[in-house]
Amino acid sequence: MLTVLIRAFRVPDLRRKMLFTLAMIVLFRCGQILPAPGVNVVAVRECLSGTRGGLVDMLQLFSGGAMLKLSVFALGVMPYITAGIVVQLLTVMIPRLETLRKEGQQGQAKITQYTRYLTVALAVLNATTVVSLARTGRIFPNCNRQVLHGQDPLTVVVIVATMVAGTCVIMWLGELITDRGIGNGMSILVFTQVVAVFPSYVSNIFVLSPFALVVMLAAGVFLVAAVVFMEQAQRRIPVQYAKRMVGRRMYGGTSTYLPLKVNQAGIVPVIFTSSLLFLPQLATGLMGGTGPVAEWISRYLVSGDHPVYVTAYLLLIVAFTYFYVSITVNPVEVADNMKRFGGFVPGIRPGRPTAEYLRHVLSRLTAPGAAYLGTLSLIPIIAFVILRDPGTQQNFPFGGTTILIMVGVGLDTVKQIESQLEQRTYRGFLKGSSARP
Repeated sequence: MLTVLIRAFRVPDLRRKMLFTLAMIVLFRCGQILPAPGVNVVAVRECLSGTRGGLVDMLQLFSGGAMLKLSVFALGVMPYITAGIVVQLLTVMIPRLETLRKEGQQGQAKITQYTRYLTVALAVLNATTVVSLARTGRIFPNCNRQVLHGQDPLTVVVIVATMVAGTCVIMWLGELITDRGIGNGMSILVFTQVVAVFPSYVSNIFVLSPFALVVMLAAGVFLVAAVVFMEQAQRRIPVQYAKRMVGRRMYGGTSTYLPLKVNQAGIVPVIFTSSLLFLPQLATGLMGGTGPVAEWISRYLVSGDHPVYVTAYLLLIVAFTYFYVSITVNPVEVADNMKRFGGFVPGIRPGRPTAEYLRHVLSRLTAPGAAYLGTLSLIPIIAFVILRDPGTQQNFPFGGTTILIMVGVGLDTVKQIESQLEQRTYRGFLKGSSARP
């Protein structure tokens, strides 16, 4: 990876893109540090230093530490990612969106516009919830300090409007990185959020137990290698294209393959499951946390090591993995496209038999992919059981979500840099050969 980055930095065009991406990341982090107007920075800092676990750690991870600081970019990229996932799910269920998806670039631009509108709506909802928790003191359960300077409606409206505007700016930064920088803009910003809180988690583990930190770092190296192996694993289905005459030219007759990844769903099932299990805890916090329902939720769905929580976590990850793969990969559409261009799988008839074969292979691949996601997500709980330290689970830096985001975005960015380097190599080769007499 380091060699690829050095080679890319020597190319002027890629160097400008990499420096532009770094500048956008710096601007993004500045917005996450800058507090919103009306926030008591001293009180927030004191509450953050003395509060750990549960809601606090969840918000810290998914916002890069910005949400609990009530900063301008407090909501981070999660409203946009959630809106993108929802629109992707609705595309399968709503014929109008399905038609737009098939219209090419113009239809995709329309879907992107719908995603932006939904992002703003989710940002308003998220910002209102966070400010309400901060106003009532429930965002820091063990801290009695008042984190807002004022409790009047005007102050609340100003903070909510600031956070929503910050989410719109984040969307713009992500699109700028995608157009003028390296890699997918939103993925880079998600990577930045996760990496931003990683050093604090490591330092917390060191304070609890230096031996535990050494063990976790050694296990982290093994986990990163295992995640890289699984993220690169794929089933290559051979595809043969028949020869056909178009005018006076012969086309086809080539052999290729259709790659199907083992982890076809990526990190989406883990995000779905974490958000779904987080909603009951958030609802009970908003309602005051009293009553039999709140007690049941706090007993079974808050503590990560409880058997009910572990079972629900695993089952939801498996269910969401199968569901997401089924709506994102359409074997019938893939088989029809292959048939349209004269392609077929050797030994399988084109059309419906090919679609059934692809569906069978995809189902067989999704099973180990779901097991892989479930096992990776339970690593903090396993570390807690082995080390017998409650603080370890709350601050464990090598959780499934963290590792998947760091490795997945890193691999995707390096692949894009390598592809752009190869394009420039081929272009220089062709230019040199055409210059010869």
